Amino acid sequence: MKFVDEAYIDIAAGDGGNGCVSFRHEKYKEFGGPNGGDGGRGGHVFAVADPNLNTLVDYRYSRRHEAKRGEHGMGSDMFGAAGGDITLKMPVGTIITDAETGEVLFELLEPGEVITIAKGGDGGFGNLRFKSAINRAPRQKTPGWPGDKRSLKLELKVLADVGLLGMPNAGKSTFITAVSNARPKIADYPFTTLHPNLGVVRVAPEQSFVIADIPGLIEGASEGAGLGHQFLRHLQRTRLLLHIIDMAPFDDSVDPVAQAKAIVGELKKYDKSLYDKPRWLVLNKLDMVPLEERAERVADFVKRFKWKGPVFQISALTREGCESLIHAIYGHVKKQQVAEQAPVVEFDPRFAEMPEMPVEPAAPQ
Repeated sequence: MKFVDEAYIDIAAGDGGNGCVSFRHEKYKEFGGPNGGDGGRGGHVFAVADPNLNTLVDYRYSRRHEAKRGEHGMGSDMFGAAGGDITLKMPVGTIITDAETGEVLFELLEPGEVITIAKGGDGGFGNLRFKSAINRAPRQKTPGWPGDKRSLKLELKVLADVGLLGMPNAGKSTFITAVSNARPKIADYPFTTLHPNLGVVRVAPEQSFVIADIPGLIEGASEGAGLGHQFLRHLQRTRLLLHIIDMAPFDDSVDPVAQAKAIVGELKKYDKSLYDKPRWLVLNKLDMVPLEERAERVADFVKRFKWKGPVFQISALTREGCESLIHAIYGHVKKQQVAEQAPVVEFDPRFAEMPEMPVEPAAPQ
């Protein structure tokens, strides 16, 4: 399925049905009185977060979505039926923005979450509502209220705990294949990955985290070069970034340090908050470096890159070093999840402070 992470749609909730002017006509009932019913409400437009979807491609080709209007009121005290609602299924992580003002209206963050993005209009009142002791034959009615109409921008930001960052062919897809059940396309040419891939890494029973692999970045990505700048938004919700470095490039003239500095520079240009996220250095393809040169090459890279944070040495192909890395990642993610949760304060009613009772003045003797 084609990956689409942005779409524009027009939605319209249903208008309410009009009220009815009608009078009771029966034999021997000369003044039967009003019996015009109310109109039905218009249909609502709902959005639901579907965990089985991972793209907005359905909304690229079907832009207009309208709910049914309510039926009009009828005689014999018959109210109009409500218009049919419509439900739009969207991937988890979708941001719904007003296309005209740019205001963020809703975010679908929980699977199964349902929100009302357009409310149907209320039905109008029939003349039965205007009956009174003074006006026994009212001829008033009200029209139905119009439903909401909106132009919306849908933007998908995938929900992942860890994001992979690196040049094309650094081994990001090989790494996500080694540690999770994701099976992205892997080949020996740049930009094999054309859209984000998500994988669930299971560390132990009931212990897992989600990892996101995006297309590789190149120098000038923040100005539009390559593909990576289109997908950097998918890293904005992650808790940790893994900067994967190719320590054994095909071309000997390529300097991994210069490439790594270029990526960090592009990250800073694109979004300062993304640059400030926790970032770990993962030196990949060390199985292609001779064992006696490995320590020297790693030390030289860290020194020239002027890196002060955590450094991990792995080979995604042979899975060497991957086990310790995913355990360290899980520990970091779990620690952040606990820190984000509000502390639960247990309340014991036995130690609750009792309100002070007002002291009444003593009665005079």
